[in-house]
Amino acid sequence: MGTAEIIKDIDAGNWFSQLTYDQWVPIPVSGARPSARYKHAAAIADEKLYVSGGSRNGRYLSDAQVFDPRSSAWSSLKLKTELNSNEVEDNGLQEVLPSISDHSMVKWGSKLLLLGGHSKKSSDSMTVRFIDLDTHLCGVIETSGKAPVARGGHSATLFGSRLIIFGGEDSGRRLLNDVYALDLEKMTWDVLETTQTPPAPRFDHTATVNAERYLLIFGGCSHSIFFNDLHVLDLQTMEWSQPEIQGDLVSPRAGHSGIAIDENWYIVGGGDNKNGCPETLVLNMTKLTWSTLTIVKGRDPLASEGLSVSSTIINGEKHLVAFGGYNGKYNNEVFIMRLKPRDAPRLKIYQSPAAAAAAASVTAAYALAKSEKLDFPNISINSKGLESTREQDLAIELDSIKEDKKAFEVSLAEVRAENSRLREKIDEVNSTHAELSKELHSVQGQLMAERSRCFKLEAQIAELQKMLESLQSTENEVKILRRQKSALENEMELNATAQRQGSGGVWRWIAG
Repeated sequence: MGTAEIIKDIDAGNWFSQLTYDQWVPIPVSGARPSARYKHAAAIADEKLYVSGGSRNGRYLSDAQVFDPRSSAWSSLKLKTELNSNEVEDNGLQEVLPSISDHSMVKWGSKLLLLGGHSKKSSDSMTVRFIDLDTHLCGVIETSGKAPVARGGHSATLFGSRLIIFGGEDSGRRLLNDVYALDLEKMTWDVLETTQTPPAPRFDHTATVNAERYLLIFGGCSHSIFFNDLHVLDLQTMEWSQPEIQGDLVSPRAGHSGIAIDENWYIVGGGDNKNGCPETLVLNMTKLTWSTLTIVKGRDPLASEGLSVSSTIINGEKHLVAFGGYNGKYNNEVFIMRLKPRDAPRLKIYQSPAAAAAAASVTAAYALAKSEKLDFPNISINSKGLESTREQDLAIELDSIKEDKKAFEVSLAEVRAENSRLREKIDEVNSTHAELSKELHSVQGQLMAERSRCFKLEAQIAELQKMLESLQSTENEVKILRRQKSALENEMELNATAQRQGSGGVWRWIAG
């Protein structure tokens, strides 16, 4: 079962526990649904899905909606401001939350923070709004420092008590690849200066933080190119790198959504303005390996651009929740996926230039200590308990090294097999190239011979044309001579006739 299927014959009171692992299923919704949309913002808080804004038919939306998976019901969030809250609540939400699209939403404490986005009300710098989940107050947070230029289609990733902003598109459609940090405790902006080669400017990408150190950027697009690359920013050294990725081939996409759970980064939807991406991808951030978790139909709402994906825990199990999107039509369905439990692996250190140097130093130090059997002060090894503990640690480390060795050997065997296949392909291509070269030389020789023959024929044709011109001239002269001859003969005949007539007249006169 690869496509999302409607829930049938499932106990409505306990249907979450009856879901199939790693498959998308639409949640049966009771009551009214919010309007269909895409490029909205969404976040999970108190096991509920909060959705704000978005776009539909070129119109920005200004509402805030709440979905409770347990009751399968939507409700509108009645927002208010500190001033004239009763008046605003009576008149609706338009005066509280502006119409906005392509923004970001992050839960921080008891608030939802809304960052940036495109709206009709332009501003020079990025606006930070809030929704208080306890009081439902909504407003703008005053920030200090050098704020990023106003933008939409950016990524906002929580890193400790800071939000990392990357990329996006400003109001003038200028593409960005800058990095900013917002200190959520002080509400202060900072520009993050980075080194090495950054990702190309882009928007509608996804981002996450792994191991409380690395910022990962995946996909997105420029105004003409869609990306499928992965970039990593080491937030300690501020160095960009682009690690090699194994596993399934990933098609370029933008407008997708992603959520990281432990070491797995789940990527859903997206597209290239022509086709939606039907697969749900998983990037194992420890092994740096792409895999395809499931595939839906091409026109399924999950194969949409501008959808949202969040994560929640239901009955102690982790679930993904997806909403909205556009793939030829706007969607407002809610889908859920029950995630199969996965083992948590050890930390992955990305091989940026600084990380590689650090890893080499640690490896060298460990080798030196092992070869010289260094004793460390203030540690007695006469204790049997300590020796036993160290032996257990060493055994665990040895098992770990053996597992890594096996994994490396498997990877090496796969790489060698792939290299062998590539060599065979290269040899085949070279053989084909040699045959084609011979054929090309033969055709070139034939072409040269044909060209020489054409030159000769052209020369003969030119001579024949000259001969024809000469014959035409001769024929004209013959015609002229014939006319002259005919005229001369006529003249001679007339003269002879005149002479005969003249002679007879004389004799007649004499006779008379």
